[in-house]
Amino acid sequence: MPRILLSMLLLLLAVHSFGQSNRFQKDIQLSINRNYRSLEQLYRQLHAHPELSQQEEKTSAVMSQELKALGFEVFEKIGGYGVAAVLRNGSGPTVLIRTDMDALPVEEKTNLPYASKVKAINASGAEVSVMHACGHDIHMTVFVGTARALAENKKSWKGTLVLIAQPSEENGIGARAMLNDKLYERVPYPDYALAVHNHAGMPAGTIGYSAGPFMASVDMMDITVYGKGGHGAAPHQTVDPIVLSAQMILAFQTIVSREIDPLQSAVITVGSVHGGTVYNIIPDQVKLQLTLRSYSDEVRQQVIAAIQNKSKYLALQAGLPEDKLPDITWNDSAPATVNDKALTMRLVDVYKSIFKAENVLEMHPSMIGEDFSRFARAQKPIPYVMFWLGTVEPDTFKKFIANGTPLPSLHSSTFQPLPKPTIAAGVMAMTVGALELFGK
Repeated sequence: MPRILLSMLLLLLAVHSFGQSNRFQKDIQLSINRNYRSLEQLYRQLHAHPELSQQEEKTSAVMSQELKALGFEVFEKIGGYGVAAVLRNGSGPTVLIRTDMDALPVEEKTNLPYASKVKAINASGAEVSVMHACGHDIHMTVFVGTARALAENKKSWKGTLVLIAQPSEENGIGARAMLNDKLYERVPYPDYALAVHNHAGMPAGTIGYSAGPFMASVDMMDITVYGKGGHGAAPHQTVDPIVLSAQMILAFQTIVSREIDPLQSAVITVGSVHGGTVYNIIPDQVKLQLTLRSYSDEVRQQVIAAIQNKSKYLALQAGLPEDKLPDITWNDSAPATVNDKALTMRLVDVYKSIFKAENVLEMHPSMIGEDFSRFARAQKPIPYVMFWLGTVEPDTFKKFIANGTPLPSLHSSTFQPLPKPTIAAGVMAMTVGALELFGK
């Protein structure tokens, strides 16, 4: 084909693609405008009535009701209060979109008219205040808005839409519980997966992305350090587990600085140390609680092995017998979230054509954790993307940029997303992202 004809053909295809994108944008915007009032009502309802992990009974019922009303085939109580829904719309890719539903044991201090006043009994039997301090209420509202937009515009796409409303994200067990409860025997395995997460340091109406590592894996580790207790005045007759614990904690800090490749990332945090009862008694044991974070399975395994080795040999050096070596247990509460690079940049191109380019922001990876990626790794690994959604009131963000005025963080009692631009941007981004994956 002559080069000039090829150039003309490519130009015509680009114009056609832009026209299609423009039309879909208008259709989605009409859906957002039409639904926004009820979406904000839904957001306020969810915000005012949060539920803790493994207690999302009423929240899941709301999600189920919303999806049934749109004509989805809905499956309930998967892995606890998980909800899965399927909308089949002809031959095409299968796209999974996930939201999380649980809230946190935080007392809300925002003074919003719809602030949570909820109290609940936690897993330990204590009464706690409950708040959507991580913005899962925004996630759910965007999820429902996207479901409505795609259901209302079925002529714009072909394929199978799978929606997952996941319980127990905050304690890291929800995705695994749904998978263990035969999720993928109820719904088809996806070709792509999408999710969104609030960001407490971006202005509302903006979209953030990271091509590659996005969030870290999170392992919770419990270590019981044994010793030989005795009188504080006669330490030579004991093996002090408090001193041994201190040596272990310091040794752990050299794992990242001296054993991990400096171009890789990892964090070891000892967040809890409990041992002893009074001033003058050396106890028989100390309990440590750690979190381990990294972006790769290889680094994760290296860190776990190093902690095991250092714990063992420091205990032997202290004079403990083999049957008194530290007892170590852990669980991988969240695998790393590593966005597919090609798919991320494909969606970024779409977002920049929909939003102003300055509103699509490249962000650094974060060391917080998420279990969304389990849905994309359960069988054959599939491409997936999680993106950030800005939540901060623009003038507040300007003050932060101008003079460093602190912004409430995620999990803060004063975290306060600005609803309208946040929800509207989230629904637009998630819907056009899904249409792109469906091939439209």
